[in-house]
Amino acid sequence: MSLVVTGASGQLGRLAAQHLLDRVEDPSSVVLLTRRPDALAELAARGAVVREADFDRPDSLRSGFAGAERVLLISTDAVGARVHQHAEAIDAAKAAGAELIAYTSVPNPTRDNPAGVAEDHRRTEELLVASGVPHVFLRNGLYTDMQLPTAQQALASGQLVVNEGDAATAYVTRDDAARVAAAVLAGGDHAGRAYDVVGERLTAAERAALFAEVGGRPVELVQVDDDALLEGLRAADLPEPLARLLVSFGRASREGFLDVDSDVVERVGGSPPRTLRDLLAASGDALAAA
Repeated sequence: MSLVVTGASGQLGRLAAQHLLDRVEDPSSVVLLTRRPDALAELAARGAVVREADFDRPDSLRSGFAGAERVLLISTDAVGARVHQHAEAIDAAKAAGAELIAYTSVPNPTRDNPAGVAEDHRRTEELLVASGVPHVFLRNGLYTDMQLPTAQQALASGQLVVNEGDAATAYVTRDDAARVAAAVLAGGDHAGRAYDVVGERLTAAERAALFAEVGGRPVELVQVDDDALLEGLRAADLPEPLARLLVSFGRASREGFLDVDSDVVERVGGSPPRTLRDLLAASGDALAAA
């Protein structure tokens, strides 16, 4: 059995590959696709097969997916321009005879979800359905890990500025999401499922309180509208596409699209999810330096 992970040198892909190698008896059954094979030398040393592949080079995908039986298709970072990349990967996996494709998506990838990534994921999910290949959607919540730099900024400035209102947002650590992905790829009947992969639901007020508690300094929650947040992010010299993307996530949270609950991390991944408090406590030095 050949278990293929795309984007294996990325943050999520590397973690998923590590968890997968921990699960399988034959490490050579794990095939890791990347544009940078040298970056996966330590996983190759564990017995994984590393192949060079590029979503913008269909021939490399066809050779990369050769012999694939189960595939973890990790969405690329080309937001707004990645659907064709995903389509090429789906076609290559289908041509290889893949029996299952697991795709990393987002909660509620509907037409009316204002999150800037939702449309790409909705269209990719539709492509998977149309392909006829058995599939499972791994709809990962926002990554808890990204709250560490947010906490550092909030502690340094004394403010957490958001546009998400009082709504709760579902978060998951990358490691928990990777563990679920590895479990799905390793075996079991997951075809036709849409898993909300989330660890905990938090409001902005709860995050601000956690930042203050763990960081040992007061953090004021400041609620602003979308335009004001966008201007603030521009003033902080964030690139325009990233600033607009962050604003869109806040709006999606405010409108309830990211407020989902699920036991998938523990039920499928096999361990209770880590919390934001866990991550903040583990990064005490980084917070102290904020």
